[in-house]
Amino acid sequence: MTQIGAVQSWCLGVTLPLILAAILHQGFATVAPPTTAQTTAALHKDPGRPEKGNYQVTNSNGTTCLLASMGLQLSISFSSVSQNKTVQDVVNLQPNVTKSSGSCDSDSASLRLTTDADKTNLTFSFTLNTTSNKYHLSEVSLSAAWPDMKKPFSVQNRSLDYLRGTLGFSYMCREEQTLIVAQDLSINTFQVQVQPFGLTGDQFGAAEECQLDEDDMLIPIIVGAALAGLVLVVLLAYLIGRKRSHAGYQTI
Repeated sequence: MTQIGAVQSWCLGVTLPLILAAILHQGFATVAPPTTAQTTAALHKDPGRPEKGNYQVTNSNGTTCLLASMGLQLSISFSSVSQNKTVQDVVNLQPNVTKSSGSCDSDSASLRLTTDADKTNLTFSFTLNTTSNKYHLSEVSLSAAWPDMKKPFSVQNRSLDYLRGTLGFSYMCREEQTLIVAQDLSINTFQVQVQPFGLTGDQFGAAEECQLDEDDMLIPIIVGAALAGLVLVVLLAYLIGRKRSHAGYQTI
């Protein structure tokens, strides 16, 4: 019985950390949005998951040079006229009323999204490293003039490093991500696929999946392997116990 107890203890010692690690990893997979001051209040209810929009940018000769497919959700803190304090509003971009434009160069590309009758302008800028053939989202800017804002909202960050991919390939991430742009602006992205460089025709290149997607596939494998190990060790302990019990009967 001592050996059986030792085997079961070893089993728990191996499998429980694996399961706990998988659960904790899932809990911390997405980047948390920036915290705001205690005086910040929520203005509206959660708008839910945004609809995915398809956007493209063409160059001067009419060739598509940037493709993007994603759902976008803005989380903005601003001074409210109606509440006379800083509030946080979460707004989904509606693809059916959003216009896309932009520009493409050999090592830079931008996607400009305009909505709410030009009251909201969101721009994503990508940079290509021509030495490594790697690109990333390097800059985001947002200007907004909503009715409840005391003054127009404007934010720009030129030192970002999100959505990293390889020239000729598209970046893909099915999981929700939070892109922290500034203390008063973060962008939640859903089902992203984007390619700002190296397009062939009007189709995305082969996708390079983000780490969140890869981890999401890995967690069930880890948990399954841990449970399989648990079953195997319990079965082994049962067989050992049965063999010892049978040997005892023969001695009597």
